[in-house]
Order: sequence, then structure tokens, then C-alpha cells
Amino acid sequence: MLHIKNVHKQFDNGFLALEGINLSIRPGEIVSLVGTSGCGKSTLLRIVAGLDFPTLGEVSIDGEPITGPHPKVGLIFQEARLMPWLRVAENIQFGLSHLSRLDRQERTEAVLRKVHLSNFAEALPRQLSGGMAQRVAIARALVTQPDILLLDEPFSALDAFTRTQLQDHLLEIWEGDYPTLLLVTHDVEEALVLSDRIIVLRPHPGRIHRELRIDLPRPRRRSSLEFQRLKEQLIGELDLSPAVPDLVKLGGVGSGG
Repeated sequence: MLHIKNVHKQFDNGFLALEGINLSIRPGEIVSLVGTSGCGKSTLLRIVAGLDFPTLGEVSIDGEPITGPHPKVGLIFQEARLMPWLRVAENIQFGLSHLSRLDRQERTEAVLRKVHLSNFAEALPRQLSGGMAQRVAIARALVTQPDILLLDEPFSALDAFTRTQLQDHLLEIWEGDYPTLLLVTHDVEEALVLSDRIIVLRPHPGRIHRELRIDLPRPRRRSSLEFQRLKEQLIGELDLSPAVPDLVKLGGVGSGG
């Protein structure tokens, strides 16, 4: 279980980025953070990843406080950030030096199969498309077998068609081992396709404005009338007019899984 308890973040210049963030995420749950620029989405993700630290409050996994990068947590950025001088398999294995050569090879082959890139193990990053490079980044995060996968705008740099393909592929991967996913996105449709819950943040300082439960079965058809209705409703929830935070349930058909 991932717990974010009363997290505040104030930077050295006095800017208060986050205020009183409380959030618990169950194992295997997919949660998206959405909101306008400046609401602290990526700052919160960095704190959960152990790359930054709260001014007040605590993040914990199964009761263990996060004080730095954690072996149970994987992180995928907006850009693939592959090392151009290393081949695909070498990029994936980079953080596995503590394992035997056989274990590194077995894990790498397994994640390459998951992202459908088994034939590109010896390719260099410059030989990959943007979508393929991002799949390598997903494989690199999965190879450590994390319980929690953090994604910071992972598909925003890709064209719409590739982005849609990778959203569906991410769900396919998730359905294999059911890791917990915490996703930062500006894309309302992406949040609706992927999430069990959507957390709407509002800025200055960043705080939770709404928690939306997405009660639709998977796979979710983007073209359905219900999906489009929920998309309009979520866009309305992103309105920053003053409101008292509460819980909103979107949809009414079965569990999202």
C-alpha cells in the first residue's frame, strides 16, 4: 500500500508547491494525477519516487517511509532518456549490475517480450522510433520488478496514434502482474482510459480538489457515448472555480479492475 500523508512542499525561494496532500493507493490500482500547470503533479511524483523530499509529511510503502529511491518503485519519464551509446538490452540491464549475468539476461529477455521488442535487443536508440524508445523505457522500469510504477507524462511527446497504442499496451502489461500505477498526465482521455481513480489537483498551492472514481469496465471504448460524457464531465471538474473537495463517481457499470 502506498500512503501519502499530509505532504507539503515549499521550495527554498518560499514557493509553496504542495499543501496537505493525503492519498492512499491500493496494490494493483491505477491512479492518475491531473490538473493545470503549476499544481504540483510532477513535484508530488518526484517525492513519491524519493527524488525529492517533502517539507512536511511523509510518503510510505507498506509502512516503510520513503527516504530516497526505493527498489519497489520504478519511474518512467516523458522522454525515454536512453543512453545512446548502449544497445537496447544494455540500456535495460544498466541498473542490474548486482545480479548474475544469467539473471540479467533472463530478466531482459522477459521484459523485451512484454513490450514486443525481442527482435531489437541489439539495436541502438537512434535506430528506434519514438514509440519504440518509450517501450524500451517501460522495459527498463519493469526489469527491476517494481511493485509501484510511476509515470510522468510518459506518452505526451508522441503522436496521437502512437500514444493511443502505448496506452493500450501499458494496460496489457499491467494485466500481467498488476503493479500499482501512479500516472501524471495532462491528457483527460488518457486518464479516463487508464485509471481506476483520477485525482484532480488545483494550484497555488497544489492541493487535491476532487477525487474521481472511474466505474467503467475495461477495455474502455474511447468513441462510446458514455466515455465521451465522462470526458466532458472531467473537463468540467478541471475548472478551478472555488469548490469544497469531495468524492465523485463517474460511470455506473461494473468495476474498472
